[in-house]
Formats: sequence, structure tokens, C-alpha cells
Amino acid sequence: MTASQTLTRLLSEGLEGDPALGAPGLPDLTFQGLRAFISRTVASLNAWGIGRNDRVAIVLRNGPEMAGAFLGVACGATAAPLNPGYREDEFEFYLQDLRAGALLVEAGAATPARAVALRLGIALIELVPTPQAGAGCFELTAPETPRSLPKAAGWAQASDCALILHTSGTTSRPKIVPLSQANLVASATAIAQTLAFVPGDRGLNIMPLFHIHGLLAGLLSPLGRGSYVCCTPGFNALRFFTWMDAARPTWYTAVPTMHQAILGRAGHNRQIIERHRLRFLRSSSSSMPTQVIAELEAAFGAPLIEAYGMTEASHQMCSNPLPPAQRKPGSVGLAAGPEVAVMDVDARLLPAGEVGEIVIRGPGVSSGYENNPQANAQSFSAGWFRTGDQGAMDAQGYVTLTGRLKEIINRGGEKISPREVDEVLMDHPAVAQVVTFALPHDKLGEEVAAVAVLREGAALTERELREFAATRLADFKVPRKIVFLDEIPKGATGKLQRIGLAQKLGLA
Repeated sequence: MTASQTLTRLLSEGLEGDPALGAPGLPDLTFQGLRAFISRTVASLNAWGIGRNDRVAIVLRNGPEMAGAFLGVACGATAAPLNPGYREDEFEFYLQDLRAGALLVEAGAATPARAVALRLGIALIELVPTPQAGAGCFELTAPETPRSLPKAAGWAQASDCALILHTSGTTSRPKIVPLSQANLVASATAIAQTLAFVPGDRGLNIMPLFHIHGLLAGLLSPLGRGSYVCCTPGFNALRFFTWMDAARPTWYTAVPTMHQAILGRAGHNRQIIERHRLRFLRSSSSSMPTQVIAELEAAFGAPLIEAYGMTEASHQMCSNPLPPAQRKPGSVGLAAGPEVAVMDVDARLLPAGEVGEIVIRGPGVSSGYENNPQANAQSFSAGWFRTGDQGAMDAQGYVTLTGRLKEIINRGGEKISPREVDEVLMDHPAVAQVVTFALPHDKLGEEVAAVAVLREGAALTERELREFAATRLADFKVPRKIVFLDEIPKGATGKLQRIGLAQKLGLA
């Protein structure tokens, strides 16, 4: 590993006077200003005894200060961003599990993380925004009691841990995923190559910056190619087009539920779309219905690039390519970062067309979960990381996912892919969004159920939608229960979560 595989080196590419970070209503921060800000932040941390591989938990609302905090901490220590919406007992679990050495919060912000840090003896560092210096800038106030000098000060090296995140933990205790400087640089570089970022590009970031998608695709990758990122306060469909008009983006990335909410308002904002024609839209973190891809591309007059990522891979694993290369709606595209293959239960790699578990290996892939030998033994086979996703690769190398192995519905021995049912239900003209999930059943083990959101002004009964599905699906795949809601329940990052949905809806 070399110095070129560090975030400091990655962020050295932008021209000094070019804008790097922005936010609605704030002056832009240039790349020269960003690098000076990061240098000051690392020096402040070092002065308080925090250096390379020391863990700094970050609890901040979305926006430019969160972007600045991640970049500043990760260049000289280990950034551990946490969802600011956590409750006190959740902060206690995550701060203890991470063994955080310090907690970074905004001065005056009311967060239960403060009390937890005090109780656990974790140093509290407060930031005071200095927007006049440029979007994302702040000053730090030192802990009351100075600590000893850090074991290793200065800029982080390629093998140092830059970012530490937890997996979602939908089925078990969340696992700790450490990602090195080299991991993040490899992934950010692969994303930039896939999307052909240039200094003139302008990104509108609406993804949360405590999540790998927002941090890598929304922030780090474009900055690494010298292009600009406007950091919003978080996703808001009602404000998206106002932000778009102000930021003049050439692209944005989001999860499907966000895209669908934006699509619902696109018709009322055609002039803004025409004023700021996007080069592309990007979708990742969960599958996008092919019907919605077509509608988004028609609304924006730009290609939608569907990608496939996960935390353990430092985000991107596969992506559909930009035009004029072929995009295959319904697939997650070609390998775009790590090497990708399909493996059976006996760790044999499968030929094109055969269904198995998607596996990956390469410089962006984490070396393993922290302090979890059992999970590592289950997740790594013959040097490959098992993603837990089921799918196949065609003769051209395009990967199609059929679902999470843990999400596959087992109805009395019949295996059903929720995504297949989603696609059929989405074809009904009255349906805007849908998610299929497993419903516990006393005899069959699991039964098929679905949540649907109807298009504005549409009317549809459960019986009518079931009858529509029965014309396209085998009887055992037709949902036995369909619930109509105004909005589909989502996780903290906007992703649909099939596992546990029956319990969440009170159907279990």
C-alpha cells in the first residue's frame, strides 16, 4: 500500500480555486479552503490526543458540517458516524461497541449522545459552525482535560482504519465493519470511473452522511475527481426542486424510495428540470422497479444508472454503465470495483446463467468484521466475501439479483423471490410503490404478503390486485395479504426493509 491510497491524497486533486463543498444559502468552500480546513481539524485532534486509528463518533445532522466532520476526522483518525436520530439506549450500545475515544457534536445541539458520553467517560468535542469561511467549516472546542499525545499523529496511512460502520442488524446483533483508507480510495475511484466524473460536475447530495452510500458515492468520489458537492440538510421531496434550481446539479444519487418521491413531484417542476439538465441519475442500496426507471428517465431526459453496493464493499460492487454502453434495466450491471462471481453452497464458482450467492473480492472489500470470528468464518470462502445476495451473471457479465437469501420466502418448501412479486404488482397502473415480504404462517412456515402505495387519485381493492397478480404469477406466489398504506415503512437510510416488516405492521 502506498500514500496514493489515502483520503488526503485523493482530496489533493481538486484545483485550488474550484468549488468543493456547498450548501443551500451558504458560500462555497474551495478545494484550497477544504484542504486547509482538514489540516486544521487533524492538528486539533492530535493536540487533544486523538490520532491515527483512534475512533471519533460523529453525531451531527445532515449537511455541510457533517461532510466536513467526516473528511476532517477520516484524514487523521477513524470516523464513526452515527444516526443522529438514535435514542439514548441505542447511543449507549453503539458508543460502547465502537469503543469510541471521543464524541463530536455541534455546540448547543440537544442529543442524548451527550449524556451517554458523559456516563461512559468519552471525551466530548464540540463544533461551532463558521459558515462565513465556506460551507462545512467549523471550529472545534477542546475537551476540558487535555489528553496525552496520540500514539500516531499526522495524516493517516493507507492501512489505517478510516471509517467504521455497523451493519443494519435486521436479523441479529449489528456487526462492526472497519474500512481502511485504501478500501475507501479503491471504491471512490471505481465510482468516479463508472460515472466519468470531471471537475465541472456538480452533485446534489440528499443521502444521509452516516451511511456508506452518501459518504462514498454522494461525497468522497466526486470530491476525489475535483468536482463539486452541494450538501442538503437531508432528503425532502418538497424542497428537492428548489435545491436543484439553486445548486444547478449535473447528477444526483439516491435510494429508490427517494427517487419515487421525487418522481411524484417532477411533473410540477418541468421548467427546473429543463433549466438544469442532468447528465445522469444514480440509484443504489436497494432494487429499483424497471417501471420506475423508465418513468424517471422520461421525466428527466437522462439515463438512470442502477448500481449495487454494500457497506462491506465500501459501497459499490456493480453498476450499469453510462451510455453509449448498454444498460440493462432490472440488472445491477457489470462488476464496477471488486471482482464479482456467483458461488454455490459448496464454495464452487458457477457458470453464466446459474443462480447462486453473489461473492466479491478486491481492494475495496473489508478484511472482515471486528471481533466476530464466527461471522467471518461464515462470510468468507476461499478468499471471497459472501454478500448474502442471491443472483446470477449473464454471458456478458451483467448481474441480476433475485433477492437476499434471508429474504427469500419459504412457503411450505416453495421458494419465492420477493422482487419477482414486486415487479408484477408494480405493473398494475394504479400502483406507485410496493414491497413484498414474508408473513409468518402456522402450517406453511411463511406466506406471501405485500404493502402497496397507490398512485394519486387511484382506487384499487386487495381482491382486484390479487386477481391481477394471479394472471402473471403461479398461485403459490400470489400474495395472500395486501395492505394499502400512504407510505411504505423505511429504515433510517430510506431503504425498504422486508425482514421484520410483518412485525412492524402488526401482522405477525
